[in-house]
Amino acid sequence: MAAIIDDKSPICIPFILKKLKEHQDVNGGPNSAPPFFIGLNGVQGVGKTTLVTLLAKTLKDPPYSLPVAVLSIDDLYLTHADQVALAQSNPLNPLVQHRGEPGTHDLDLASTLFTALKAEQPALIPRYDKSQFDGQGDRMDRHKWIAVNQDGQQKIKIVICEGWCVGFRALTDDEVKAKWEESKQLHQADANSSTRTTLWSLRLEDLLFVNCKLKGYDVMTNLFDAMVHLDAEDTSYVYKWRLQQEAELRQQTGRGMTDEQVIKFVDGYYPAYELFSDKLRQGVVNTKGCQLRLVVSKNRQVQDVFVI
Repeated sequence: MAAIIDDKSPICIPFILKKLKEHQDVNGGPNSAPPFFIGLNGVQGVGKTTLVTLLAKTLKDPPYSLPVAVLSIDDLYLTHADQVALAQSNPLNPLVQHRGEPGTHDLDLASTLFTALKAEQPALIPRYDKSQFDGQGDRMDRHKWIAVNQDGQQKIKIVICEGWCVGFRALTDDEVKAKWEESKQLHQADANSSTRTTLWSLRLEDLLFVNCKLKGYDVMTNLFDAMVHLDAEDTSYVYKWRLQQEAELRQQTGRGMTDEQVIKFVDGYYPAYELFSDKLRQGVVNTKGCQLRLVVSKNRQVQDVFVI
């Protein structure tokens, strides 16, 4: 696979630094300002990890030298036992038979964590191990969580929350139904269409279940002071990117999903992209001008930049 050129950090990091300074200026300076929350959304394989790593390093290093907490939405997944219980209580809903979609995260844990970080109170940032239970995953033991804001530690001043569904907001039931019906019409009109759509293959009640669960994610989204959205010209690029990643993994380690497994895996996430991406593109941060949207091409290079 060709090397990925990082053309996102030179755009995103100055934007975040500008918004951080504005946040500090209106709150009495770096020492007095409350923690600055950053949301970072990107489809799988678009380059989130590189951006988050460089952004965190920039904020931690001089001249900013700020204590930074980085967490992934993946670290907030339900425990394995709770995920199994969710699947068993909704046996006909394929969207919650495994981790991934909204509804498979622990929102009580998220609320407790984000409330503590906002108040600069002691907190433990969870960690999740996707390899447990033959790849089904489970939360790591608490002694492996990251302790922050403890006695003797600097208070966390920057919180970066990244993930594929970070910033998604729920729709009305009518909006969900309209997207579902549009997907059915598109599929019936041309089953071989190049436009990827999966909503038609699901029951409306399954989609409404996930949408209802997403409302609880506002305990995180409402705290974001800035948002970065790494979008794609065509969301279906996620299939190609994941196939490339797994092919590279198989070549390097001899392990990894087959192409069929990759497609099935991405199918489990794709309905949420179809449902909630449009609303994210319109802006989810309460303050105007605090959301940055980068639109990338199939080769992951930035094509357009929007401030929302």
